[in-house]
Amino acid sequence: MGRVAAMIRVLLADDSAVTREYIAFALGQVDGIAVVGAARDGLEAVEECRRLKPDVVLMDVHMPRMDGYEAARRIMEETPAPIVMMTSSLSHAEVEMGFEAVRAGALTLVAKPQGLDHPSEAESVRALATTLRLMAEVKVIRRWPRRAGPAASPLPRPIRGRGVQLVAVGASTGGPAAVVEILGELPATLRVPILVVQHIAKGFVSDLVEWWAGQTGLRVKLAQEGDHVQPATVYVAPDDWQLGVTPTRRIRLTRDAAPDGFRPSACHLFESVVAVYGASAMGVLLTGMGRDGAAGLKRLREAGGVTVAQDQETSVVFGMPGEAIRLGAAEYVLSPGEIAALIKSAAIQP
Repeated sequence: MGRVAAMIRVLLADDSAVTREYIAFALGQVDGIAVVGAARDGLEAVEECRRLKPDVVLMDVHMPRMDGYEAARRIMEETPAPIVMMTSSLSHAEVEMGFEAVRAGALTLVAKPQGLDHPSEAESVRALATTLRLMAEVKVIRRWPRRAGPAASPLPRPIRGRGVQLVAVGASTGGPAAVVEILGELPATLRVPILVVQHIAKGFVSDLVEWWAGQTGLRVKLAQEGDHVQPATVYVAPDDWQLGVTPTRRIRLTRDAAPDGFRPSACHLFESVVAVYGASAMGVLLTGMGRDGAAGLKRLREAGGVTVAQDQETSVVFGMPGEAIRLGAAEYVLSPGEIAALIKSAAIQP
């Protein structure tokens, strides 16, 4: 007989009784998932997480008494569990709060499933169930309360004689927080452009760009076809487009399929960068599930570029950077703070 998969125990937190009832009902129709508790606000979510020890927490961003950000912070400090934040509103303020919850330790941000009378209701429930299954597998660790003042990041071994002219970054689960940590430590006068592929639920990338822009002195924008890549500018791949660069050093957006199935794909980005910049590029592969980007990072290293994987200690999920290390694609294995220091030391000098 085959092994029976364990039931995934979900704690649901939402201030709307109607929403709680609907989501509990919808997930109850999915094999292998059980809603074991329902909280009416963030404070109850913290208490129920302590009592029930769920496999994953599905939590609204905006709630009374304690919002989703504060609840996520408290859960990760007291009784760590995988947290999926959800929102029914695409207002910038609410989505930004969701990303702050991700920085506090939540794994990802998703849209609430559509109601029973919506034509895409079944599809949205399936997508949510898939996310919960994936996130329930993540082994989260306790987030200790932050001390006053950020610790200085140690400077990696300086890079000499290898002037970097462009930085390409790939990230997935846990990536938004890792990227914002890197960007926050880079100077507004950085002499290189940065191209980013971030796997994220459809519909959230524009708000992610705004959130990142508010945390750094660099210019952060959604990449557009034909943009001329400029120093001190971060270009982020739009939903469902492959991000690359042309020989004239302009942004190229395509609908090309990628061998790994992702669009946007970190592998596609790295391979495009190899073709144009070769040894004068830096590739950075951050936290994320799966293997996207690892083979492309290896090609960049073989071309003489500077290649970096995020270390296991700071990765929410060590899949992508771990695969890059296994393949021998990473010249450096560093924390986000150390990656920022390396970028500053490697950027081409005037």
